[in-house]
Amino acid sequence: MPAMQTIDRAATVLRVLSDGDSGGLRLSDVAEATELGKSTSLRLLGALGEVGYVEYDDNAKRYRLGYGLFALGLSARRFHVLDQARTALDRLAKTTGDTVFLSVRDSDQALCADRRTGPYPIRSLTLSIGDRRPLGVGAGSLALLAFEPDEEIDRVLATSATERASFERFGNAALREMITTTRRDGYSFNDGQIVNAMNAVGVPVLDPSGRVIAALSIAAIRERMEEPRRAELVALLQAESRALGQRNTEKTERTTRADG
Repeated sequence: MPAMQTIDRAATVLRVLSDGDSGGLRLSDVAEATELGKSTSLRLLGALGEVGYVEYDDNAKRYRLGYGLFALGLSARRFHVLDQARTALDRLAKTTGDTVFLSVRDSDQALCADRRTGPYPIRSLTLSIGDRRPLGVGAGSLALLAFEPDEEIDRVLATSATERASFERFGNAALREMITTTRRDGYSFNDGQIVNAMNAVGVPVLDPSGRVIAALSIAAIRERMEEPRRAELVALLQAESRALGQRNTEKTERTTRADG
């Protein structure tokens, strides 16, 4: 079938799944709702499944939207957050004197998307812009992972053990404990688990629905992360995170209305 017709039909299938029951739809339901017929619907669902936009529950025999489509939506927001975060990073680096990072999720990795260094003479430069780590490894990366849904955390831990093997303090059991503590406290804390004597704290940037779109973190030598200063750094990060999440959402909504 012609390319434009294929795209139009694939979009129709995705809209039907989006509007359908959260538990998914049977092939016959999709075919009836799209009026495409079972064979055409099956081919489209298969192609969408190959790129992660549709998932098939073999037990329930139902199709539903896949994580790949969710990640695509987050990627669109990620570009907004990169633009919006610059002022926040500058302000945090100037106020704290330490190194500040912006991390975003890229598949099952955390990408260092931006960095600012403060004036304090001993700097933590453990990540450069463009560096990647497995999700959960490091304060910003842990903040990205810990506030995902439980089933997504289970999936990531089950599939990323090989990538985390070189970070010996981040095995599955240890990482699950870190996730529990991070959720309880509302922020992540890396107590020299990657580089001795270098500590870091991180917080997620959430949209109004509670979805993680980025993470802000601060790294410094251990002496600069002791209480009560650690709590002060966390409060600064959380304030910037809340403001950034709101600004990013407002910009996304304005862009959506303009495109519509």
